[in-house]
This record gives sequence, C-alpha cells and structure tokens, in this order.
Amino acid sequence: MRKVLVAVGSTRRPKLNAVWEALTVFGPSLDGDAQFEVIGVEAPSGVGHTPTTRAELMAGARFRAESLVQQARDRGEAWKYFVGLEGGLDVIREGGARLVFLQSWAYVMDGTGRGAFGQSGAIEMPEALAAEVLDKGVELSAAIDSCAGGRGIRDAQGAWGVLTRNFITRQEAFRVAVVSAFAPFFNAAMYLDKPKTASR
Repeated sequence: MRKVLVAVGSTRRPKLNAVWEALTVFGPSLDGDAQFEVIGVEAPSGVGHTPTTRAELMAGARFRAESLVQQARDRGEAWKYFVGLEGGLDVIREGGARLVFLQSWAYVMDGTGRGAFGQSGAIEMPEALAAEVLDKGVELSAAIDSCAGGRGIRDAQGAWGVLTRNFITRQEAFRVAVVSAFAPFFNAAMYLDKPKTASR
C-alpha cells in the first residue's frame, strides 16, 4: 500500500483525531490502495480567535488549507490533501432576537486548486455564554472554561461536549465537517458527472 499524507492545519488533538476518524470511514472509497497518515501542522486562520459569522468560519477554514498548500510548496512536502478546520459562531436575527449558533467548518484541497467545504451542523448557544464572547470579547475557549468550571475544554470535549453533555463532542463535530468536505473527492461521480436527463 502506498502512503497518502493528509496535512491538517492544526496540532490540536481533537482536530487531528477528527480527521483520522473520518478517514477510517471513507478512506477506502477515496483510495482503496492507500494507507493514510494524518500530519498536524500549524497554519494561520486569517480570522479572529473566535469567528462570529458563517463567512468568517468558512474563510478561516479555507485560509488554513491554502496556507498548508503554500507550506508544502515551500518545503517540498509530499502532502496530497490539505485540511483546514475552523470553529466558532454564526449569529443571526430572528424576529428581533439574536440567535447564536456554534458551528465547525472544514475546507479540503487536493493541491490542484480543487477544494470543498463541509459543515458540522449547529447548536444554539445559551445567551449568557454568547454574551461573554460577543459582547465582552472573551475568547470562546476561555468563556466555555469559565462557564463549565473547567480548564482546557477545547482540547477535550470542547464547547460542543459541554452543551450536549458529550452526546456530540468537538471531535465528533469536526469529524462530520471533514466527511462532508471530502464528499466531492470520495464521491466524485456525483459531483462531476453531468446530470442525466430522464428518458421519454
């Protein structure tokens, strides 16, 4: 089996584990002759410490992946796939009320310029926690530590785990985003083929 290197724009364990878990599911569909190896590499997001819009989340994930592509070129690395992950908030207004959702996004590139986004779904944040981040400027990781009375929560279950009582952890949210982002690669026929017209 040949080794296929997948670079992830982070060294945080929940993110790396999320990519590894995702690959164990769809890896054979992506490349049946490959042995995948996940490599964590620090990559900037280009956005604030806690993105507060969907556009920022998507931009952060994409920037991390693009940064990995550039690092691979500069260093002569043989990475085949480049994964950018970004977590944060999406704020919307509904009926005059502010609704704040926690989301995890992924952007995957294969180095040819082809890329795709994936998202985890969303969970509504308690207003008190959202206010800490949005109104007081507290970083989400610090706010969730304070709210939950813990330390280093983002490197464990994350805000997702705290809000769902660990039915969905940070790692699981990113795993779903990664599977979604890789779909155009492991299910290419669905995305690249021309639509078939019904016969008459």
